[in-house]
Amino acid sequence: MSDCPAMGQANLLRRYTALIRTAVAGAALLFAGQVFAGGTASLQAFIAQVHSATGDFTQRQVKAPSKAAAQGQSQGQPPAIQMGGPSSGTFSFARPGKFIWAYHTPYEQVLEADGDTLFVFDKDLNQVTERKLGNALGASPAAILFGSNDLNAHFTLRDVGVKDGIDWLELTPKDKDTQFQSVGIGFQNGELNAMELHDVFGNVTLLTFSNLKKNPNLPADTFKFAVPKGADVIKG
Repeated sequence: MSDCPAMGQANLLRRYTALIRTAVAGAALLFAGQVFAGGTASLQAFIAQVHSATGDFTQRQVKAPSKAAAQGQSQGQPPAIQMGGPSSGTFSFARPGKFIWAYHTPYEQVLEADGDTLFVFDKDLNQVTERKLGNALGASPAAILFGSNDLNAHFTLRDVGVKDGIDWLELTPKDKDTQFQSVGIGFQNGELNAMELHDVFGNVTLLTFSNLKKNPNLPADTFKFAVPKGADVIKG
């Protein structure tokens, strides 16, 4: 009878140890999921879960480095040369094919699509260019955020690692008849952070995102474009 308390304590210790092991294993799995998810997994989750969004963006044009500069980059030197000041604005979208991409500084311009037609409004010229959206989004960078979920039909995706805490992936268009060589997308803690657009001329456009609101309640007429009073309309 004197062994019963000891046996009870032993059983309690075993149960406690098992709970600790379970908790540690669960934490390890969660940690592993966060660390090894990668940019591709983050993008796939973003496309699957975010059907609409609003936010702010900053855009910078840079010149791609020469071979010598690229070699210097590997030694910790800056990778590119800034070309002019940044642009900034706001965006909203509802996939597939509905979006508003509005530049506010240093000039005002709006790109708006209602799913069928793309409108480009230049405020300084008071001019609207109108063209059918069609399959134009297909292999364009816009398709990644605003298009359908079928990115694999138009791009080859691969993870390219973590830099400054951001998980990056690279998308290469399968269609060679495009003005972009590749598109880089960065996620930080699973949140969309940045895009790099590499064109066929060797230039790079850097986009950084902030104040992203996922799946907001957008009014039905959000993407219905209204031609500004007195604006010239050119159909392309």
